[in-house]
Amino acid sequence: MRDITGDEIYTIVDYRNRYALYKLDRDLQAAHHAVPFLPSFDDHEVDNNWAGETSEEDGAERFPIAVPPEIFALRKQMAFQAWYENMPVRRAALPRGPAIRAYRRLRFGRLAEINVLDTRQYRDDQPCGDGVKAPCAAVGNPNAQMLGAVQERWLADGLARSEAAWNVLAQQVMMMRHERGTAAAPIMSMDKWDAYPAARDRMMGHIAATRARGVVVLSDDIHQSWAGELKADAARPDSAALATEFVDTPISTGRDDFEIDDERRRQFAINPHIKYFNNRRGYAVHEVTAARMLIHFRAVDYVTRPAAPLVTKASFAVERERPAVVPA
Repeated sequence: MRDITGDEIYTIVDYRNRYALYKLDRDLQAAHHAVPFLPSFDDHEVDNNWAGETSEEDGAERFPIAVPPEIFALRKQMAFQAWYENMPVRRAALPRGPAIRAYRRLRFGRLAEINVLDTRQYRDDQPCGDGVKAPCAAVGNPNAQMLGAVQERWLADGLARSEAAWNVLAQQVMMMRHERGTAAAPIMSMDKWDAYPAARDRMMGHIAATRARGVVVLSDDIHQSWAGELKADAARPDSAALATEFVDTPISTGRDDFEIDDERRRQFAINPHIKYFNNRRGYAVHEVTAARMLIHFRAVDYVTRPAAPLVTKASFAVERERPAVVPA
């Protein structure tokens, strides 16, 4: 996270000033006025790609001096305090030093339970030195953590007890398998669930064991729209789908970008469970009934000048009893 001069920010004053700067934006003010928000955080509220007690700078070639955990803990304390002060969250989320209880569950009658997850505080450091690269041996860690044991058990217990038609997992980084490179020589992001396959396997195991229905994962982070299916065995495209995932594009990234390119079309061939991609700016709307969820990806073709028309780029339907992404 950097200040307006491009320098890294560290102090409570730095973080408070950043939120104050954001809140000067009239469009953001209008958005908060129009709809309720269920906020969570990812990496940039503290430091890019941080993980647990580890700063991005640790192990990075461009940072010759590692950041001691106790120093990074102070930075997290400043960041979490400013986030708490500026977000519509309950008193239960009050930070305690460098820790904050951000994961929580919101029930909307028997229609939906939304599990807001935290994939930053309790995860292991990214294996293989972070970045997008070929997987190393560390990716095979059978005890890899994305949620941490306590949060993982809390989620599994919640899925087992849920009587809701839909069980939504609102979390930070893409969960479904996303291989790049080639089928023979894949590369993957070390910051996503791909680099923690044991943790993802446990997640799919919890969904299967609890017979949870209507499981929909909502993700973000990569500034693009994606839609796909989460398989019982991510390494076997022919295995059963247990859940669906929708990755939403950002509403405020300052680039026009593109619809889709040849590289993403090529990736579909080695990721048949991925059904959609778009790289425009916008948001997604989810319309939910007890039997079906409709998802509309809405975006504008440009943000570098004002007054772009809003376009529905794609719509999908998910049946509660059938976790498949189907064009609507």
